[in-house]
Amino acid sequence: MRKTLPRRWAGLVVGGALLMPYMMVGVLISGLLRGESANLMLPAQLGVFGAVLPVVAATGLFLPVRGLSVNAAQGLFGARVETPPRQAGRSWQERRRTAAWFTAHLAVGGVVSGCTLAIVPFTLYTLALAVTGRPARVVGVLATQGWSAVGWAAGGLVLLAALVGMAAGAGELLAGLAPVLLGPTPAERLAAAEEHARTLAERNRLARELHDSVGHALSVVTLQAAAAGRVLDRDPATARTALAAIEQSARTALEDLDHALGVLRDDSDDSDDNGGDGGHDRPDRDITDIAPRPTLADLGELAATSGARVRPEVGDLSAVPAVVSREAYRILQEALTNAIRHGHGPVRLTAAVQGADLRLEVTNEGAQAAPAGGRAGGRGLPGMRERVRLLRGDLHAGPAGTGWRVTVRLPLRSTP
Repeated sequence: MRKTLPRRWAGLVVGGALLMPYMMVGVLISGLLRGESANLMLPAQLGVFGAVLPVVAATGLFLPVRGLSVNAAQGLFGARVETPPRQAGRSWQERRRTAAWFTAHLAVGGVVSGCTLAIVPFTLYTLALAVTGRPARVVGVLATQGWSAVGWAAGGLVLLAALVGMAAGAGELLAGLAPVLLGPTPAERLAAAEEHARTLAERNRLARELHDSVGHALSVVTLQAAAAGRVLDRDPATARTALAAIEQSARTALEDLDHALGVLRDDSDDSDDNGGDGGHDRPDRDITDIAPRPTLADLGELAATSGARVRPEVGDLSAVPAVVSREAYRILQEALTNAIRHGHGPVRLTAAVQGADLRLEVTNEGAQAAPAGGRAGGRGLPGMRERVRLLRGDLHAGPAGTGWRVTVRLPLRSTP
């Protein structure tokens, strides 16, 4: 309390200073209406004080005083006010809350400032009377030497103590109201929560993209490098083909990784430029859609660069929507990655439209136990299930003879 009282008292004096122009204009108008001369130096009329408060409230409604109020509440009153997210326009709920705190600040500050200007000189005057012992009139009453002067001095000290208590209580009141009235409104909190959820969803999608593309590329590189090492001496042509596949897969993975890091770096820079507000002023966008993403049209290249013997059976996929095509490509890529890592022999990859659904299937021979669960610590099967669930489809993964089969059904059109 001792540390915050001087600062809060200064904040109350600032509120009183902001109220003075309103009071002077009120005194001037009051004098003109009554045909009297206005005393602008002593605008301490209670009627004028009550009359200008609605004008102060209207100022808070229509003028952008929220930033000023937040700075005053944090810097002078020591209140912890959560910085509201930036909005394109001011809501009436925010205007009313801001006007309420702005009016309370000026009204309470005006009362405390007026009392300060009156009580502090009065206390000093009465203390001086007690010391000098000279008779003088105090508030129209003659104060003489002895107990009369001492009594007036004690009264001045009591008033000063009451003023300190008033300032402390008023500062505590405004500090307590600041987080409630100047913090984010329920609508602003909802908008911030939606923005945060959208950002998290985008980052999760980006993580899935990296897992699928880079994980697949590393699996291909591992397989092709092993194959090249086995045939390097006796079959240089096959080794060169494997090395070319390694180069292509590594280049693709590097491009995906560079794109993802660039997106994350840009997103962080945007947040810093916006004062750490989480980028609320950025237009809505999907951070994974900045660069073209592969679709089912790229299945041929996926099979050719996988490093495994893939038998693609692809039907007419022209009716598949773009979003389904992108997600289906990633699902097949992850299923193919699992087949390469955990099985041997040829892999059959099927993609075809059947009625209103897209049917996908990846089957491989000689799989180990539960290969589709993905790499140790990875997100293979869970990631595929998440994509399928978001598209309201079905996924089944399990043993098929001596191998493993992943079958997926994705509706071409979303349904409630």
